[in-house]
Amino acid sequence: MKLILTQEVTGLGAPGDVVEVKDGYGRNYLVPRGLALRWTKGGEKTVESIKSARASRAVRDHDHAAQIKAKLEASAVSVKVRSGAGGRLFGAVTVGEIAGALTEASGEQVDKRTIVVTNPIKSLGSHEVSVKLHDEVSATVALNVIPA
Repeated sequence: MKLILTQEVTGLGAPGDVVEVKDGYGRNYLVPRGLALRWTKGGEKTVESIKSARASRAVRDHDHAAQIKAKLEASAVSVKVRSGAGGRLFGAVTVGEIAGALTEASGEQVDKRTIVVTNPIKSLGSHEVSVKLHDEVSATVALNVIPA
């Protein structure tokens, strides 16, 4: 079965790629979850629009990724969240909140899908998160969670 990926699928490809998968995997997993669309001859416009959107969000090259890494690792980033008495949060800090704080701090657009949080952040204080900027470049960012 030939499919057009709409989101990144580990081990398969990136958004906009046309891939060949087994029928059951495509029909029962990828298409129902919105990870892929069936390939058609008219789907060329879809492929181009997905690739252009991905290119606008993507880091240009290895040097650009290194510059962004230097900006992100230069200082700690603060995230303001609601918390109760004792420093416990109402819920957890989301990657969307982290991406917004990183974008403010660095001046560069940081995609929330590139942020890796190993354990959910549910307390105030210092934490570390990883941001995969490029295939070869990852930044480790110090994150300060403070009460709003």
